[in-house]
Amino acid sequence: MTNLLDDLAWRGLLYQQTDAEGMEQLLNKEKISLYCGVDPTADSMHIGHIVPLLTLRRFQMHGHRPILLVGGATGMIGDPSGRSEERQLQTTEQIDLNVQGIKKQMEQIFDFNTENGAQMVNNQEWIGSMNVIEFLRDFGKLININYMLGKDSIASRLDTGLSFTEFAYTLIQGIDFNHLYDHFGCRVQVGGSDQWGNITTGLEVIRKTHDENAKAFGITIPLVTKADGTKFGKSSSGSVWLDAKKTSPYEFYQFWINTADSDVIKYLKIFTFLERAEIEALEVTVENEPHVRKAQTTLAEEMTRLIHGQEALDQAIRISHALFSGNLKALTAEEMKDAFKDVPSVEMAKEEKAIVDFLVEATVSPSKRQAREDVTNGAISINGEKVTDVAYVVSGADRLEDEFIIIRRGKKNYKMIKFV
Repeated sequence: MTNLLDDLAWRGLLYQQTDAEGMEQLLNKEKISLYCGVDPTADSMHIGHIVPLLTLRRFQMHGHRPILLVGGATGMIGDPSGRSEERQLQTTEQIDLNVQGIKKQMEQIFDFNTENGAQMVNNQEWIGSMNVIEFLRDFGKLININYMLGKDSIASRLDTGLSFTEFAYTLIQGIDFNHLYDHFGCRVQVGGSDQWGNITTGLEVIRKTHDENAKAFGITIPLVTKADGTKFGKSSSGSVWLDAKKTSPYEFYQFWINTADSDVIKYLKIFTFLERAEIEALEVTVENEPHVRKAQTTLAEEMTRLIHGQEALDQAIRISHALFSGNLKALTAEEMKDAFKDVPSVEMAKEEKAIVDFLVEATVSPSKRQAREDVTNGAISINGEKVTDVAYVVSGADRLEDEFIIIRRGKKNYKMIKFV
């Protein structure tokens, strides 16, 4: 099997290590437990969250045990890392709902049923029962204020303002690492580059509460960026979520398949579990046959299958093929609604209307004369069925689920007509 650290380096997943040599010696000597934390600020993760988790999964594939910490306690506080303002605080009930949503998504990524199966923990279990005197006595005295002010995540917020709540976050995360070290034998924390200060605080807490034989390590992963410098993880409609209700499998698939040639090999390395030889072969296709977009198709298939499963991937591919060919009849009403969620739409009353009048009122054609030409020339389709008779009447029989109609004018101009 490929050397794990060499593979991570090739994939561009190693940014900072607290002790690279010690880490390599540890991994060569034994199988370890290591963790990554996610704060439940929403009931779903988005794709920006999953790079450290996928990295943890790579460790699992090499025989190590991942510990997945969902921050039921820290999620109620807010992490100053990379933020310019205080986080909106959430209720305990909302945090609990968020934890359940994230747990389901973790189960898609990790194997929980093997000898080195993933373990999920919630820091509410040990932080939630700690009172303020215990916190200050047992941990507050360990970390010097000057040490904390030296953290970039804190120093960068001093001018704009930082509450004591968020100031304390880095120490609370340090308590997490210390707890996992003591109770789960956890030796390594993995996080994004913005977590470096929190990770090193955890190592400092371990150092000060154990003897000199205690050894723990930290690794951070670089921030994922696009080649053009724009932010990764955003589509035209906003964040790309793992929850199918927030970002459908079709939209998820489309996000990846629209990856630029300049980014696709980088993303294949970071996000997929394909072997090096496979990715290098795809790199050749990007150079020699970019129009085929084989690398993008592979990336979209791998990611959609990982997060949503094979059935959802098959549906996303079916929708994509139907739209490309214009054969909307191959889609169910629900698939059409999903596929055309972001196309221009208009609302109309539920009443029968001659096709020419319908096209003008729906602003599909600019005038009755043009609408008649569009129909007779075969440029108009309703739900994938071509309409060429200017005497055609649009009725309830055309409405899908009695809610909407998809009109196509020409090859690519779609509009959704919603009925009220």
